[in-house]
Parts: sequence; C-alpha cells; structure tokens
Amino acid sequence: MATENRTLSAPEEQVSPVVAEDVQTTTAAEAVVADDVNATPEVETVKAEVEAESPAEVDFADEEAALAADEAGLEVGEETAEEAAAEGPATDDEFVGKSKAELLDYFAAQLEEKPVPTLRRTVEGIKVAFYRIRRAEVEAARRQHLDAGGTEETFVVPTDEAESRLKELFRLYRERRDHYIANLDAEKEANLKIKLQIIEELKELISSDETLNHTFTKFRELQNRWKETGLVPQANVKDLWETYNLHVEHFYSFIKINKELRDLDLKKNYEQKLSLCEQAEALVMEPSVVEAFHKLQKLHDEWRETGPVPMEYKESLWERFKAASSRINKQHQEHFENLKAEQVKNLELKSELCAQVEALAGEPFTSRKEWNKASERLLEIQKTWKTIGFAPKKDNTRIYERFRTACDKFFELKRGYYADVKSDMEQNLQLKVELCEQAEALQMSEDWKKTTEELIALQARWKEVGAVSRRHSDQVWKRFRSACDKFFERKAAHFSSVDDEHAANLEKKLALLEEMAAADVKAGGYEVIRDFQRRWGEIGFVPIKQKDQIQKRYKQAVDKLFETLRGSERDRQMGRFKEKLSTMKGGERRMLSEREKLYNKVRQLEQEIALLENNIGFFSKSKNAEALIADVKQNIEKAKVQMQDAIEKIRLIDSQNE
Repeated sequence: MATENRTLSAPEEQVSPVVAEDVQTTTAAEAVVADDVNATPEVETVKAEVEAESPAEVDFADEEAALAADEAGLEVGEETAEEAAAEGPATDDEFVGKSKAELLDYFAAQLEEKPVPTLRRTVEGIKVAFYRIRRAEVEAARRQHLDAGGTEETFVVPTDEAESRLKELFRLYRERRDHYIANLDAEKEANLKIKLQIIEELKELISSDETLNHTFTKFRELQNRWKETGLVPQANVKDLWETYNLHVEHFYSFIKINKELRDLDLKKNYEQKLSLCEQAEALVMEPSVVEAFHKLQKLHDEWRETGPVPMEYKESLWERFKAASSRINKQHQEHFENLKAEQVKNLELKSELCAQVEALAGEPFTSRKEWNKASERLLEIQKTWKTIGFAPKKDNTRIYERFRTACDKFFELKRGYYADVKSDMEQNLQLKVELCEQAEALQMSEDWKKTTEELIALQARWKEVGAVSRRHSDQVWKRFRSACDKFFERKAAHFSSVDDEHAANLEKKLALLEEMAAADVKAGGYEVIRDFQRRWGEIGFVPIKQKDQIQKRYKQAVDKLFETLRGSERDRQMGRFKEKLSTMKGGERRMLSEREKLYNKVRQLEQEIALLENNIGFFSKSKNAEALIADVKQNIEKAKVQMQDAIEKIRLIDSQNE
C-alpha cells in the first residue's frame, strides 16, 4: 500500500516593493491505496473491492524543493538593492533537464566568472532545481523501503555526496556575498571621499593659470573619474550631485573657454538629455511597472552625470524629464498600493482555505468512499491555493504554516485509516483461507443436498468477508472457486444419469391424473383422496421443465375431488335437515326458534363477509399482500357457502308453514 510522505515548502521571503514576486505554496496530493477485486463462484458472483481513486496531483515540486533547501541551511537572505538591480536574472527554464552534477558544475563556473551581486537569482534557481531532484530520489527510496515491509519510523534518508558539494559551493558563495555586503558601505564611503576630492579639484580649475587646452583636458579627466567612481551612501547622493553640478556650471561660466567649444559641449549635453527625456517618456509603455522604475533610476543616474545645457533649455528639459519621472513614480506607487490591498485580500482567501482544510481534517471519515471524496476536495483546495498570490509579508509564512499543518494532519489521519485497512485485509485473508479449507473438505461429498446448502452458506460468508490484498486476491479466489466447481461438476454428472428416471416418473403421474379424473369420490369419501395424495407423493421427481405444469394439474384434480365430495356432503346435510323438520310438524314454536337461529346466523355471516372484503383493501398495501388476500378470499367463499346453506334452510322452514 502506497503511503504519503510529502511536505510543503515555506513561501519565499518577500523582498522590497521594487521586486515583489511571490511563490505560492501548498501540500501535495494524497497517495492511492490499492485493494483487491474478488470474483464469485458458480452460485453467485462476489465482488469486494477496496479502491481509492487518485486525482491528478497539484505540482508543488518547486515550492517543496525551496523549503527543503532552506531546511538544509541554504537560505540566501534578504535581497539588496544592488542585487535587485543586477542584470541577467536566471530564468525558470535555464535549469530544466540538468542533472545534479551539471547544476553543481554550472554553480562553480558562475562563482568564478560573475560578480557576486549578479548571482543571487542564479543561486536560488540552482538550489531549487537540485532539491527537486534530491526530493524525488528520497521519495523513491522511501517507497522502496515501505514496499519491502519497513515503516516510516525506520526509514533513514540516504546520504548524498552531491548535496555535500552543493553546500560547500553555497558556503563559498555566501562568504563572498557577506564580504561584499560588509564592504559595500565602506566602499560607498570611500567613493564619497573620491567624489568630494573631484569637486575640490573642480574648484581649483577655476583659478588655474594653465593654458585653456590643458585646463579643459583636466576638466574632462575629472568628469571621467566622476563617472567611473561607484555608488555613494544614499543620504549623500542628492547634495553631492547638486554640488558637483554647481561647480561644473561654474567652470563653464568662469573659465575663459573658447565659446565655440563651450557651445559644442552644451549642444552635446542637450542632445543627450533630450534623449533621456524621450527614454523616460517611453517607459510609460513598459509592461512591467517594476522594470520601468528600475530603468528610470538608471536614467536619473545618467542625467546627473551629463553636463550642463544651454540656459534657455535647462528649465524646460528638466520639467519634461521630471514630468515623465512623476508618471513612472506614480505608477510605481499605485502598483504597490494595489499589491498591498491584493495581499490583504489574498490573506483572507487563504485563511478561508485553511479553515476548509481544518474542517476536513476534523471529519470522522469511516469508509474508503468518504476518504476518496475528501481527498478530491482537498486537492481542489490545493489547486485554488496555488492560484492565489501573496499574503502580506508579515503574514505569508504564518498562513502557509497553518495550511501545511492542516494538510499534514489530514494525510496523517488518512494514512492511519489505510493502515487499519491493511490490517483488516490480512485478517480477511486468513478468514478466506479457512473458507477455502472448508470448501476443499466438501468437494468430494456425495450428500448432494446437504453439501450444496453448506457450500452456498460458505459462499454467502465469503461475500460477507471484506477485501484482501490484490497480490493475494486472485490466488485465494481461484482456490475457493476450484473447490466449489469440483463439487458442482460432480453433482451435475450424477444428476445427468437420473433424467430417464424423471421421464418415467412423469408418465406415472400422468396416468395417476387420469385415474383421479375417473374416480367415484362420493362412494369412497375422503379416504379415496388421501390414497391418491399418498401415491402421488411416492412417485419421484419429474423433469424440471414439466414440474410446474404437472403440479398445477395435480392441484386442480385434487380440488375437483374435494369440491365433488363437499357437494355430496351438502346434499346429505340438507336431507338430514328436512328429516329434522318433519319431526317438528305441529310444533310451530320450535320451528320459529330454529328459523330465528338461522336468520341470526345469516346476519352474522353477512357482517363477517363485509368486514373481510373491507380488509382486503388494507392488505393490498402491506408486505406479503398476495398470501394474505388469498387467505381472506378463501374465508369469504367459505362464509358465503355457509350463508347460502342457512338461507336454504330458512326457505325450507317457511315452505312447511305455508
């Protein structure tokens, strides 16, 4: 019997609003417990099947792999702004189809070739792809262990040298990343000092006595050094850029530079800033609001690094660039406000799904059908969970853990139920083996009637016994059926030899019917009828096809004999009554008394007949109505005969008094 040992991955930690991407998580679907299908012997087919339908599973392999990686200690940490802005993120398809060895080789190569800030998404993708393969291997080993008779408690996860190498590469990456982050602030401070020094050197150029060409060359060198210098602390960016730009403008204003050269430089800067305005305006059409925001930041950096423009364009260019920036920033802000509202709604939806799973886990299911139906419902809930986005960052892990706990509880209870089913199957197998032994002990019996009844009883008990494991079902059923078939084949062979005897019995019964039709029952009375009944019973069976027909003719013949006998008996009774009346001549009082008794009897019989006929309407609505109605009708006919006799006697009395 297959078991479930699937876990759910924890949701990935949300990063800053600039790169808000969610990873949905839920539990895996349940396993299937296969039962046996039992057939039946000759008399009646027995089908006892334990089947659990397995609906298509929701694929949470990536989420499970992410959780497994985090549980193994491979958490990267919160994404920095530099990592978020890094180009060339890894895609989901990049690692599809790669083996663990290929993933590790690729990881090692990336560590040597790429800067640390650009590796985060690659590392995340590699660890998920690796642990997806690793979890599949562990699941296969677990199933093999359970199929071999082991238990969950005795299963030990096999070691993996590839996992050790992955952890070593990850340790190296994390060391470099930690070192990078630790040195990042110091590097920014150093860059700040360099840029402040460049500003000081700009100030000195204004009062320099050197030649114009030399001064302008020095100015270009300072501009290049400024651009080549890296990031500075965010708190100093604005003031630093304004100060730098101010002194650049001072340089153009106070230096005795060739006007044509100055105009050429201003025109070049104008064209560059005009292009930046156009690029900023084009970002409105960017499908990704987050990507548009990142690109806008780079455009602002370029704007700061670009020199002054002619004064008549300075204000209009800046207003145009600022207006485009405002639109992008507004879209960015609205995007994350909407995202926040959506996340609150997602939390409500996920809370409702948690409540539904908790309710399922609290239901006292007692049959395979109920468990299968509940499993299908849980799978639908998991699919729904998969379609819902983030909950708010502070609630995302908590709501996921609640959902996972409820799912795990459901599957734990289901595994317990099927463990009991497995135990019942083993007990059922023992019971069916015992039935096989009993059937085998009867298969050579020649007590056809008794043995047939005993085998039918064994088959009925077989139907009552529950299912057994599929691997034993066919074998034990064939054994039981073989024993039953052997007896019934022997019985069929035996009774095939009595067909001639049945045909002879049919001839005897037909002859007896003719004799009954010609008999004088009035002379012999009831003794004649009893003799016919005895002789009929002594004749054996007739062919089965003629059984009902010959029995019906016999019943009609017997009924006719009784009817004839009863008719003659009535004539005798009326004769005796006439003799009785002849003795009463001259005794009018005695005749009136006799007439009164007969009259009262007629009234009583009329009431009884009316009551019985009324009751027939009630009996037709009850169980076994046919037998009851036949009995009542017989009583009605009997009462009518008695009433007719009483009326006839009253008429005889009245004729005597005329």
